[in-house]
Amino acid sequence: MARRKTGSSFETVRTIAKSLPDVEEGTMYGTPAIKLRGALLACIASHKSAEPGTLVVRVSIEQRDAMIEDDPATYYLKDHYVGYPCVLVRLARIHPDALSDLLHAGWRFVDATTPKRRARHSGSARRRSRTYSRRARGGRRRD
Repeated sequence: MARRKTGSSFETVRTIAKSLPDVEEGTMYGTPAIKLRGALLACIASHKSAEPGTLVVRVSIEQRDAMIEDDPATYYLKDHYVGYPCVLVRLARIHPDALSDLLHAGWRFVDATTPKRRARHSGSARRRSRTYSRRARGGRRRD
């Protein structure tokens, strides 16, 4: 009888991340990463203290501590990461459904702590805005 695979890979991370808004692929310290509006959401751990096949996911320190207490075989922490709001995840041990829940939680955390990008204005709208600002401050319009 075939044994059901319970682990995940960074390919699974990519697939899940594609379903999240404003997420893009990139790198962090030379390793594959998932970013939300340019801010790190998750990446492969690059520090030598982390075990091979470890994913770093940004979550609150309180949530991280609860996760490690609940399932230390899957979630862990090394001294290098103690001061950062993130958890280390053994990809080989986490079920894809749990990984999806974790990435969604990480997305909510990063979304709440990362500035929203402003919509880009057309050049004429930007010029009108500057003109109005100068006039409002009593400045003259330069032609």
